[in-house]
Amino acid sequence: MAAFLRQFTPARVAVGRSGHSLPTAELLRFQLDHARARDAVYDALDPASLAHPHILLHSAAPDRRTYLRRPDLGRRLDEASRAQLICGEYDAAIVIADGLAAPAVHHHAAPLLDALLPLLDDWRLAPLTVVLQGRVAIGDEIGGLIGAQQVAVLIGERPGLTSPDSLGVYLTYGPSPGRTDAERNCISNIRTEGLSYAAAAHHLHFLMQEARTRKLTGVALAPRLALN
Repeated sequence: MAAFLRQFTPARVAVGRSGHSLPTAELLRFQLDHARARDAVYDALDPASLAHPHILLHSAAPDRRTYLRRPDLGRRLDEASRAQLICGEYDAAIVIADGLAAPAVHHHAAPLLDALLPLLDDWRLAPLTVVLQGRVAIGDEIGGLIGAQQVAVLIGERPGLTSPDSLGVYLTYGPSPGRTDAERNCISNIRTEGLSYAAAAHHLHFLMQEARTRKLTGVALAPRLALN
């Protein structure tokens, strides 16, 4: 039964026991996965891993320790970064941020862009931006300042014990500071063992098209898609 269950999930099911505790091998595996998750939170983003031309920005959080203790600072840019933004009339902006798992960006951001950008060939896209110590809402400020109709933030998700490098995408129409999570659409679990790059790019492209047509995202968009 244990082997049968494990073929369907990497979660800790049917791990067995040794007396009242876990078997030694399972305990060591748990400790290793926990260490990997902790490392993912503290790893620094290497912008060179992206292999796509971009503008490098920084949030108002000066270091990782501050970023983890002050989520509000990760939601806005520092002054020097605001001066680097290029304003225009853009259909959309794509922002990459380290979030809570820089390895997710290292492993999956570039392949996802490779799958997505050909689908947006006829869109007016803002220059790609990469934000160090950034959270989801920093895309609201970037999109609002440069004049983008919508913004897609590719970000490292909070790591789990079986997924320390999961990438998420948050799409917001009409970005501006103060937008809530209810006004975004999220695509989660983009990684080798999860949602494929092609599937994620297809779904994101669909949401971006619908957002452009209906001029909204988030919980207001979902019921309209269900009626189609």
